[in-house]
Amino acid sequence: MTPTETLTNAIAPDFGLIADLIRIHANERPDHLALRDSERTLTYASLNVLMDRIASALQRDGLAKGDAIVICATSSVNYAAVFLGALRAGVAVAPLAPGSTPESLGRMQRDAEAKLVFADASTAEVLGAAETNGIPRIALDGSGVGRAFDDWLAPEGSPPARVEPEPSSPFNIIYSSGTTGEPKGIVQGHGMRWSHVKRGARYEYGPDTVTLLSTPLYSNTTLVVFFPTLAFGGQVILMPKFDVASYLRLAQDSRVTHTMLVPVQYQRLMAHPSFDAHDLSSFQYKFSTSAPFGAALKADVLKRWPGGLVEFYGMTEGGGTCILEAHLHPDKLHTVGRPAEGSDIRLIDEAGQEVPAGGDGEVVGSSAGMMVGYHRQPEKTREAEWFAPDGKRFIRTGDVGRFDADGFLTLFDRKKDMIISGGFNIYPSDLEAVLRAHPAVADVTVVGMPSEAWGETPVGFVVRRDGDTTDPAEMLAWTNAQLGKTQRLASLHLIEELPRSAIGKVLKRELRERHGRG
Repeated sequence: MTPTETLTNAIAPDFGLIADLIRIHANERPDHLALRDSERTLTYASLNVLMDRIASALQRDGLAKGDAIVICATSSVNYAAVFLGALRAGVAVAPLAPGSTPESLGRMQRDAEAKLVFADASTAEVLGAAETNGIPRIALDGSGVGRAFDDWLAPEGSPPARVEPEPSSPFNIIYSSGTTGEPKGIVQGHGMRWSHVKRGARYEYGPDTVTLLSTPLYSNTTLVVFFPTLAFGGQVILMPKFDVASYLRLAQDSRVTHTMLVPVQYQRLMAHPSFDAHDLSSFQYKFSTSAPFGAALKADVLKRWPGGLVEFYGMTEGGGTCILEAHLHPDKLHTVGRPAEGSDIRLIDEAGQEVPAGGDGEVVGSSAGMMVGYHRQPEKTREAEWFAPDGKRFIRTGDVGRFDADGFLTLFDRKKDMIISGGFNIYPSDLEAVLRAHPAVADVTVVGMPSEAWGETPVGFVVRRDGDTTDPAEMLAWTNAQLGKTQRLASLHLIEELPRSAIGKVLKRELRERHGRG
């Protein structure tokens, strides 16, 4: 049987284990490169051995199927290997953001009931200030943040006990970004991740794939592409921090075929003066998710960057996905595509009833790729669920949208971000689209601010293009001249940079707090 046939047979079942696929690649193509960061590389043979040593060490330390570890570090080869090794031991991974506050980090570690914490020098300060109840720490980089990783590992040749997770067994616990409040632990099962692997063949993942990732490994955005690349035997290049010039150089020199970027990264790449000077002809697919992706920006990417462009719309909680293959549907760039195979996407009204065709409603979805629930928060899980009359379980997205006649979904805004001013519903995305058309605007967001007269009123925050001196009053007048009376901005503020999470989501809550303090 050829390596291709072996892989095809391994991925064919309705459910399988990603850690088993790594072992197959190690046997079939041991010297093929699997992981690379700025300092180190691992072949599939070396990765497989390291995963065994990690899994054995976890089992030696008493961790069993369903237990959890925390990884709080910068993306690296060791980080990726620990994640994969934990999966081989049946241990769930809670990847946490190094930029968390000590209070939030301690809370998430306790909520995950982590038995071990893997960290590096970048998180030493925040870990030192966090209350972690004495959870043992392992230093991935050999720094003083914990026991040295190499010393902690089990000896080579220490095979771990075989573990057989079920589809519902916890694969990872992804904590929500906390941009709107207290982070919640989203428990994703092995079955959910396997569904991502199954769709990988459509996007030409294979042994020759070279995927460049500059978003962090604690983000579901990254993992959606990270695991399929390795499942199909490709190579993953990890950038610990996104930088436009470095990204373009790596993409060209490494003949990258696949990547995942959030919209603000596409925006910065396309605006870079040397973008068109780089040879990016090796690209087969570029992916995006996690934040609104403007139609004009999509069109620019399609025009100037070779390869297909695919936008995934969904939630970390799962519940269904819409996919826009932008290169195949250039007339639908204002949408997030159609429901993926196996995804049941519907719209419901405030009363929880499905809306008629052509109507607006909250997006809910159901699929094989759904979270088990929020970790230790059954009441929050219930709030996130909607059940159809026949009992079918859906996950609520909090987004408001509408399907067109061709089945493509257009999103208007987050339900919680909708501004109700004087009794009228205002979608910030409509106002942002007008502002983006102004030649002085490089980046923009609109948020609802309290108003004694109207309840709420829309306020714009604008980043001007480099060197631009347009007066904000002129920009405000220009914008309001194109808006309906009930939509007009109450004010417009210039800002150096919009506050964003690590995966590009605008932190509107932070803007409200900052503006409220004056």
